[in-house]
Amino acid sequence: MFFDEKPEDMDILQVLKERERDESKKLIFEQDFTDILLIFDLDPQDPQFSENKISAMMKYFVESTDMGKLYLNYPMIEAFYHMTSIPDPEYNDRVAALTELCGHTYKKRVNTENRNHDYSKFAVTREECNIVIGQNIEKGWRMLNANPDNILPNASLILDRQIDMLSEHEKLYVLCTCVFFIAEYNPRLLK
Repeated sequence: MFFDEKPEDMDILQVLKERERDESKKLIFEQDFTDILLIFDLDPQDPQFSENKISAMMKYFVESTDMGKLYLNYPMIEAFYHMTSIPDPEYNDRVAALTELCGHTYKKRVNTENRNHDYSKFAVTREECNIVIGQNIEKGWRMLNANPDNILPNASLILDRQIDMLSEHEKLYVLCTCVFFIAEYNPRLLK
């Protein structure tokens, strides 16, 4: 979609349908959707990683009811489970080094440091899930050195901060932003 720098000329559902190899799964793209959520891992260790492309995607995919909303997890979805306790007083300072991502050891680290060493037993109550979501939102604001002036920190600014951290220190702040959808969709769910 971003090859010719004109993503607005394409429909994300049609692009996905064209790329799907399983004919039975193509039917999914014929349905009506109220929201399109794009949940990606940043994965800066991937040889195809491009700061420019991911920044362009972040600026384009900003509305779930239109072209879609992009949520990036830093460095990957396992960030949701990377807490030693709920709440985790050390979570705001937790980072992942580029060397662990390149060496494919980050997921093992999460399993080791996860409070129960088992994803299925991580956040088992609504209260625990709310705490995890709240800590990720709070961390996003802290990363930007900003006080909340809205329910959620700006996703493009978070990406910029992460890119800076990566280029300056070869590290990323561990942050799960896909949970931001819950607060964006209905903040009352977090009470």
